[in-house]
Amino acid sequence: MKAIKLLPVVLLLVFASCSSVRVVTDYDKNANFSNYNSFAFYKPGIDKAEISDLDKKRILRAIENQMVAKGKMKSNSPDLLVSIFTKENERVDVYNNNFGWGYGAWGWGAGYGWGGNWGNTVSRSTEGTLYIDFIDAKTNELVWQGIGRSGLYRGSDIEKKEEKINLIVSEILMEYPPNQMSN
Repeated sequence: MKAIKLLPVVLLLVFASCSSVRVVTDYDKNANFSNYNSFAFYKPGIDKAEISDLDKKRILRAIENQMVAKGKMKSNSPDLLVSIFTKENERVDVYNNNFGWGYGAWGWGAGYGWGGNWGNTVSRSTEGTLYIDFIDAKTNELVWQGIGRSGLYRGSDIEKKEEKINLIVSEILMEYPPNQMSN
């Protein structure tokens, strides 16, 4: 009976971990992020991203919305250039389903021990990685990079696709600007 009560909790944790965005950021500790008030998209870098033009537009729109919400302006003479890069790979998770606690008598012999070897479950999904790079427009040097990894939405519902992209971008840009102790 305990296994039945724990099953929803286990499933919730498995599905929650599949839908989350894992974010890592890095930055130049010598950069003064308070000086970066405007941005523009770096077309040569964005053109290299290997995703559809529609998804590029969705990502750039999400980045622009997040930057404007942070008080940054899109400009023709920007302080920051924004570039993106994407990767995609198959993620394989193997879950061992050997539950072996409790008691009962299964099979031909009498004895204690509940459950048995139920085997392994293999889950496959496509995981995408989005890199958002901020480049100092004057020095042309990378000053901040955010990387977000998440399962990709592969359906045809445009709203769900945009919602997923917005989530990934907002989770990454939640880390910008970095918390710096001194500059």
